[in-house]
This record gives sequence, C-alpha cells and structure tokens, in this order.
Amino acid sequence: MTAREDLPPIAAELLITCEHGGNKVPAAYRPLFNGCRSLLNSHRGFDPGALVMACALAMHFNAPLVASMVSRLVVDLNRSIGHRHLHADFVRTLPAATRQEIIERYYLPYRQEAEQRVVEGIARRGMVIHISCHSFTNNFNGVVRDTDIGLLYDPARRGERTLCAHWKDILNTTAPGLEVRRNYPYEGRNDGLTSALRKKFPPDAYLGIELELNQKELLRPTRQWKALRESVIASLSTLLRDHDLTTQLQYHQYREGMPQ
Repeated sequence: MTAREDLPPIAAELLITCEHGGNKVPAAYRPLFNGCRSLLNSHRGFDPGALVMACALAMHFNAPLVASMVSRLVVDLNRSIGHRHLHADFVRTLPAATRQEIIERYYLPYRQEAEQRVVEGIARRGMVIHISCHSFTNNFNGVVRDTDIGLLYDPARRGERTLCAHWKDILNTTAPGLEVRRNYPYEGRNDGLTSALRKKFPPDAYLGIELELNQKELLRPTRQWKALRESVIASLSTLLRDHDLTTQLQYHQYREGMPQ
C-alpha cells in the first residue's frame, strides 16, 4: 500500500470489506434461480449501495478492499457456517457435497482473505480498524426505518464503543440533517464477519465496525446519495485525526493488553 502524506495519526490501518456487494449467481447454480430475478434484485439478494460506499472509502483512504459480487442467497459471507441463513432455502436443499463446493469456492476464500488482511495490517501498524459496509431496507415487514446511518459494534469492546461514539458525534455536527444511531438496525455483536474476527484478534489490535446505510438514500436524487457518501468519508477523516480519540484508543490498547 502506497503511503499518503495525509495519513491519520491513529496508529492503525484501515480495512474495508463488503460482504453483500452484488447479486450475481455463478453459472453452475443459475437454474436454481429461474424466476427469481425480483428476489435477487431485492435487499434479500444483496445490499444496494454498499459496494459503492466501500469502493469510495477504499479509494479515498488508499485502504485494502475485500468485496464480493456473489449474491447472499447463494452463500451469505456475513454468516457463520451452520447458520440457518447461510444459504437461501432452495440452496439448502442441494446435496451436502454441492453446498460444500459453494463454501470452498466462494465463502472460505473471502473469509481467509479478510483475515489475512487483518494479520498483515496488525503486523504493519499494530491495530486494524475494519469497516464492513452494508445497507438496510427502509421498510422491513411494514416497519419504516428513518435512520440514515447505523454504526454497529460490540459494546464489550471499549475501543469500538469509543470510536463509534466519536464518529456519531462528528456526523451529528458536520451533517446535522442525517439521523445516526449506534447498533441500529441490528446489534453489532450479532453473527457476522466482524464477530468472527473478534474471536481471532484481541481488542487492542482489532476494531470491527459495520457501517449500515439506509437504502432510501438510493431513491433520492443522485446528488443526495453522493452527498451522503461524502459526509461519511469526511467524518471518518476527521475521526481518524481526532487527537482525543487517538489518546483514548492508545489508552484502551494499554488497558486491553494488561493481564487480567
């Protein structure tokens, strides 16, 4: 990774991932999805806008990007093996050998690459801040979700809690028209890639944050969707240059590294 003169003072490396970036179905499995185009195009097939956000973050910060275009209906890269939503119902009916093939071709390589990126980032800078980009439907089972941005984290990890509190404060100040909530619309410690990585890396070395954007933004004029992305990028830039946050994260690193 090429160093930039304006890299943030926090002694951490950014990693950007997008587990639900597209709704592609590999050729071998397309017959299973005949007549499912509307399902594939819905929020159940992928996270609209998430890959655009992930690419924008990776480009701006010159950060590694791990992303997938395979539909979550084929295999959900943000679910653990054995989770009941790892595959769509009609994929779960396939023979075990075929499901294992899907896992070995698409799931394991993605998870392994993300984990390796964390290992490399920790080796280089001592800490990785992982931003996993997602989006959520604005109407779920008749319940309207008006929140624009969700910041998901594990409340038990002090560094993640501190980072998200600061990020929300910055967004509230710099983009007051956006509603930002923490651990919404899901709990940050639910099953997912960040949760899996927390089990492999200590809290003084790994901070896993899921960035959730409301899909209603995609229904608005292009300039508003662009403005939202720019607000996220600008706020993250400010966050990573926040000397108070730097001090607190360094303190958390020290505390987390102490023997219990």
